[in-house]
Amino acid sequence: MSAIALLVQCALIYGLSFGIYRLVKWRTVKTSLDNIPGPPSVSFLQGNMGQLRGLGAIAFLRDLNDNYGGYVVKVHNLFNRPALYIFDPKALHTILIKDEAIWEESPTFIAANLGLFGPGLLSTLGEQHRKQRKMLNPVFSTSHMKVMLPTFYDIVGRLRDALEMRVKNGARELDMANWMGRTALELIGQGGLGYSFDKLVDDKTDPFAESLKLLFPIFAKLGVLTLILPYVRAIVPPSLRFLASIVPISAVREWKHRTDFVAQKSREVFNLKKHALEQGDEAVAEQIGRGKDVMSILMKANTAASEKDSLSDHELVSQMSTLVLAAMDTTSNTLSRIFQLLAQHPEVQQKLRAEIIEACQGEDLPYDRLMGLPFLDAVCRETLRLHAPLLFSRRVATRDTVVPLSKPIHGTDGMLISQLTVSAGTEVMIGTLGCNTSKAFWGEDALEWKPERWLSPLPESITGAGMPGVSSNLMSFLGGKRACIGFKFAEMEMKVVLSVLLPNFVFSPPVDKEINWIPAPVFYPVVGKDHTNVQLPLRVAMYSASQ
Repeated sequence: MSAIALLVQCALIYGLSFGIYRLVKWRTVKTSLDNIPGPPSVSFLQGNMGQLRGLGAIAFLRDLNDNYGGYVVKVHNLFNRPALYIFDPKALHTILIKDEAIWEESPTFIAANLGLFGPGLLSTLGEQHRKQRKMLNPVFSTSHMKVMLPTFYDIVGRLRDALEMRVKNGARELDMANWMGRTALELIGQGGLGYSFDKLVDDKTDPFAESLKLLFPIFAKLGVLTLILPYVRAIVPPSLRFLASIVPISAVREWKHRTDFVAQKSREVFNLKKHALEQGDEAVAEQIGRGKDVMSILMKANTAASEKDSLSDHELVSQMSTLVLAAMDTTSNTLSRIFQLLAQHPEVQQKLRAEIIEACQGEDLPYDRLMGLPFLDAVCRETLRLHAPLLFSRRVATRDTVVPLSKPIHGTDGMLISQLTVSAGTEVMIGTLGCNTSKAFWGEDALEWKPERWLSPLPESITGAGMPGVSSNLMSFLGGKRACIGFKFAEMEMKVVLSVLLPNFVFSPPVDKEINWIPAPVFYPVVGKDHTNVQLPLRVAMYSASQ
């Protein structure tokens, strides 16, 4: 028997034995979670995970939000292991901020992001994560957003010209998901990496963009297989990653192929930037972004950092892959959702267009003016509230702890529970959907898309709730030290695109096409039942002031 075969065999025996031990423990040892109300498990193997990850996830989560009498619900993980779905503000403040050192990202999340990006910001923990975030924080500040704004206007101006070229002779149906994806990639390419991926001129498909666009649909096809990634990583060393190429599951092979391609392209861009930095300021000035992009600044800071605080080249490359996918898919799909909603609500579209035209007067808006447009801000906030890119995020307790509740719940035994006694290893799901759409917080119209709600004082039930999100009263970007570091980048990106396109175009729904949104885990649009082809067809026409 070869050494590799023996190693794999030993790892499998260890993993199986450990799994059996944990399974017996989960099934026989009673915990405090047993008294928390929640839906029954529908599968011994999957628990409720299939419902949380499938096409019916929204309906299932609405049920959790509305029908269990509180902001905490028990669900079932793999092999019916108990877990908690939480949208209680006080509990979330404890988990994300007060006791954040106790609560780590779930092994599944870490393993998935390691597989996608390598050791980047989304796949590291503890000191390694702190070091990476400390170095990245300055390049996502408001002051740096202002530096990047002219680049954003230039790129979105090319998008405007590309769309005009296609509809100047009459309205046409265009795939706005494709155009938003291409634009978001070029925005993070130039603003984040100092690299141009797409001139936004012709209809050719960029292989890198195509790989990025397919990662989440492929991930969706993996289904609950993603939940066993931590166990796979525990028993299969990185040196045997090549085995994924021969696994008899097409989605696994495709996932490896696409992630390898993204990593290779990121390494190529990194090497170009590294070479320019070694050549000095003149070489950097000749690059796209002229050294003001996120990665150039990060690489310069890393060179100047002490050995203790510096990042390895592998970590820097991983940041590139992380930034590109995180910035491209979430923002482009949110923009697609906004354009779809504006197409469905022409009166809102016209009101927003009028605000932008009055403010712009044919010129690009400066940062403070752009970010301060009240109805533009309302449209973006309301879309992020009702249609957050992620339905929930996971955390795992690293030791026994207590989590207080703002609203006590009745246990299955009828007793009132005002705090949760949680044992080490317990997994919680941060209920973004519950926080953003619960009628208890937002009122009876919580499930309606109403941008105007942000133009008046919000109800005290939400402003006084104490949601710990980095974006006021919303949990769409999460909160605490692992909140979305690029939320200002995303907000500026969305507002620049809307401020440039709406004064020039009118968007209407497509004819006889059903648009569905698939959770994977980031939502993406498809037509009908074709769940692998990301697209959002909308009818686009030139805007005339006489309309």
